Amino acid sequence: MPDFELTFLGTGTSIGVPAIGCDCETCRSTDQRDKRTRCSVWCRTPEAAWVVDTGPDFRAQCLREGIRRLDAALYTHAHMDHVTGFDELRRFTVEQDHYLPVHATAACLASLERMFEYAFNGENRYRGYLKPWPMPVHGPFKIGETLVTPLAVLHGKLETIGYLFSRAGNKLCAYLCDCKSVPPESLAAMQGVDTLIIDALRFTPHPTHMNIEESLAFVDTLRPRAAFFTHFQCEVMHARDEPKMPPHVRFAFDGLRLAW
Repeated sequence: MPDFELTFLGTGTSIGVPAIGCDCETCRSTDQRDKRTRCSVWCRTPEAAWVVDTGPDFRAQCLREGIRRLDAALYTHAHMDHVTGFDELRRFTVEQDHYLPVHATAACLASLERMFEYAFNGENRYRGYLKPWPMPVHGPFKIGETLVTPLAVLHGKLETIGYLFSRAGNKLCAYLCDCKSVPPESLAAMQGVDTLIIDALRFTPHPTHMNIEESLAFVDTLRPRAAFFTHFQCEVMHARDEPKMPPHVRFAFDGLRLAW
């Protein structure tokens, strides 16, 4: 397999696409690229596999992509559309002594421990139960041979984190979902990255997410080789709107796989 592979499990916003009660052109589209589950990515290397965020569609995403192994779960923040599939991780800690490292900020871990107290309280360590191993993110860490660097970003008033994935000194990919602005230190950490994946909610402005104009401006600032937009509302229609983008900017879709 490639040294590093990333699969988009979901590319939709918090309500998904099609959205309940919406009859817009995108929600009625038959293009599978317009069928967007909640935002998440699955990363694989020859020695490890992990997921970033587990939203309410996580079980279906695992079945769709045939995910059978996870060595870690990473979280960007504790909003419901990124964490409510947490209990589905139980299938990756079936054995009684098998724990799954869960990497997140201290604030995000506190929210997970409150929401899923039964998994963290140490009382349910049986076969088939979820057994998380909290790993507070304070700085870069490694999963196998991949260096994972947390990237602080602002999601409106909330500080969340994205992740930069590097191998053998090469900055392969930066993943920034749910962000409105990127602090200078995070921008500096991403300099020289090959591929940027970034929030691009819609064309019209939004108070807590970058819109497509803002995302394009950030791509121009960072200048990666390639950029993929994600976390779309139904205001964005794949076949209609992707051709409007520069050649090195593409719209991600559920099931899209990238490799380095």
